[in-house]
Amino acid sequence: MTLFFQASLIIWILVTLLWLLSIAIKNVSIVDIFWGFGFVVVNAFYFYNLEEMQPRNWLLLFLVSIWGLRLTIYLAFRNIGKGEDYRYQQFRKDYGEKRYWWFSYFQVFLLQGALILIVSLPLLAIQTSNSSGELYWLDYLAILVWLVGFSFEAGGDYQLYQFKNNTENKDKVLNTGFWKYTRHPNYFGDAAVWWSYALFSIAAAGYWQIVGSIIMTLLIIKVSGVAMLERTLKNTKPKYKDYIEKTNAFIPWFPKK
Repeated sequence: MTLFFQASLIIWILVTLLWLLSIAIKNVSIVDIFWGFGFVVVNAFYFYNLEEMQPRNWLLLFLVSIWGLRLTIYLAFRNIGKGEDYRYQQFRKDYGEKRYWWFSYFQVFLLQGALILIVSLPLLAIQTSNSSGELYWLDYLAILVWLVGFSFEAGGDYQLYQFKNNTENKDKVLNTGFWKYTRHPNYFGDAAVWWSYALFSIAAAGYWQIVGSIIMTLLIIKVSGVAMLERTLKNTKPKYKDYIEKTNAFIPWFPKK
């Protein structure tokens, strides 16, 4: 647990610095950009404190870095220069500008730092496992799940970016590509990636730590992902109701006739 507390200190320092930056630029949205990078930092810290680095450790370092850095770069490219996200703007109105600067430290930055540490428990289990670290069939299944998840997440993000950049699509609903089979391919892909880490964790004899993947999935479906976005889209896009009737919400499947 010593490594976990050391990682907690690192994340606390980083989110505190990020909070101070958010005060200077009056934009809490920068915390979203940090999300993926936070996992890269935690996983790399666990990795570089190993006495002996096995194939599974190297593989996890590679996969988490690719996933986290891709997400960070994408969100930075999408958000920088676009102003503060509407969610945080609403929080500012609700709590008032005079107190939101310090309230955001607890509500947003410390909360996200804590979630990074809890969700990343499978990574801690893998990187500190006493198992041999040699790959077997469960690891290869995890690699397959990761590839599927990463394809849906990165592919869905790219297709959505292309769709939004076309002014002709202003009142339309994206229902092609990955979006033909699920209304939230990027969220499904994100969850699948974290279940691949859960499989790696089980392969490394880390069982209870998969609670991190469970929490991530619940956050995606019930809290900040699917549920929140669905409420917004139902009110802003009239055609979205038809899309709902034809397309699965989360698990990809063929469209209903």
